[in-house]
Amino acid sequence: MMHETEARIPLDDLLVFHQLARSLTSSFDLDTILRTILEHMERFIQADLWTLLMLDETRNELYYAIAAGGGQEALRDLRVQVGEGVAGWVVEHGETLIVPETVDDPRLNQTDTGQPRAVRSVIALPLRGRKGTQGAIEILNPRADQMNDYTVAFLHILADHAAIAIENARDMARIQQLTITDDITGLYNVRHLYDVLGRELERSRQKKLPVSLAFLDLDRFKLVNDAHGHLVGSELLALTGQRLKELSRAGDECFRYGGDEFVILMLETGHEAAMTQSKALLRDLMETSFQMKNGLTLTVSASVGLASAPADGTSLHAVIRAADARMYAVKNSGRGQVRGR
Repeated sequence: MMHETEARIPLDDLLVFHQLARSLTSSFDLDTILRTILEHMERFIQADLWTLLMLDETRNELYYAIAAGGGQEALRDLRVQVGEGVAGWVVEHGETLIVPETVDDPRLNQTDTGQPRAVRSVIALPLRGRKGTQGAIEILNPRADQMNDYTVAFLHILADHAAIAIENARDMARIQQLTITDDITGLYNVRHLYDVLGRELERSRQKKLPVSLAFLDLDRFKLVNDAHGHLVGSELLALTGQRLKELSRAGDECFRYGGDEFVILMLETGHEAAMTQSKALLRDLMETSFQMKNGLTLTVSASVGLASAPADGTSLHAVIRAADARMYAVKNSGRGQVRGR
């Protein structure tokens, strides 16, 4: 039985913990999770600025994923090196940092918020998950009477819930990515093609915008497998997929349809523009020399069939069928070309 003199957690705060846990476990969308965290921070502690920084592991730096309190736009492009400033120190050491107004800490001067505001005090906590530190919560100039053990304990609970939710969201995103990605080329797979093409055709109907699709089949690819083996064939498919992605325009999407067949989806692109782009892409692809791991240098040729909506149909199967038929027409008349209507 609790002694009368022991501290009790107020019912309102218990409800906040409950709501926080429910909110963070009800979504695998990272942006929703980050906003939920910030809303609870804002509600619980008064300050000039609340920020949540995420770690970009490839560049070993932090970026401002979300902020509240003004100046969000200025924070969007800012980066903080791990080890620098308050957030950088917290992520590097995996420890909470509390600097009250009475303390002159040089790390406060390194806190770059893109704003002229003076940083007098700070509470910063690491977001530590199973796989290490994911980022940091940073609260600038909190009200002096809120920099107490109770507030910090609450923030630690929030940070622990947040780290688990962020890690789960990222794991789910990786799993979802695997389900739509071809394991050899790294391009999207045919399942994702059907999803995307279906959505884009519906959008095309609603907004009266064209959509074009290039169906590309590598010429005599079986000869590569027969002459050099399937390992070399798979390597060449992977390199071809990467090259198609490089040669495609920003906004176009590349897919491996299956075997040695690829699809390039060109959004908001009519037949003539798609034909020009497809011819240029095919020319550059056929001029590419692929350096294989065993020392071989190989090239590829391809036959391309082009279809556009709404001219060639407005259903998924009609568009793919038209592009596929034109690709086979190229196969039967010399290969290494693009055929539209």
